[in-house]
Amino acid sequence: MFKNVITAVIATVLISCSQQSPEEQLQHLSGYWEIESVEFPDGSKKEYSISTTIDYIEMDGTQGIRKKVHPRLDGTFKVTKDAESFTAKIEQDSLQLYYKTPYHDWKETVLLAKDSTLHVLNKEGNIYKYKKFSIFNFNE
Repeated sequence: MFKNVITAVIATVLISCSQQSPEEQLQHLSGYWEIESVEFPDGSKKEYSISTTIDYIEMDGTQGIRKKVHPRLDGTFKVTKDAESFTAKIEQDSLQLYYKTPYHDWKETVLLAKDSTLHVLNKEGNIYKYKKFSIFNFNE
């Protein structure tokens, strides 16, 4: 019994120490993000081996914009006209992204945001996992 209590306490301390603060997550949102996978609430998963569309996120304080871009072989991007503005808010110790377009409003929760990894949860319970996109240039 005592051993189980000690194990539970150590696990709780390790988990709470390894969690990112929402403020830390906010610092890592900007950049080019390539989707790796989507995990669905039923436990199924869709893997993406390659993606021709990259999400570009640019932050200015708590205001952000998300655009779809297509990488080109020369290291540049073709930028789509679609852009989604959002506001980042810290609520209940988590980072929430509030999107608003002329057609739809929605919220996403940032689960993890590091230099090379981004995980986002939407209202349907899908977890989108991204990796930082590495720009390639075949002209060099």
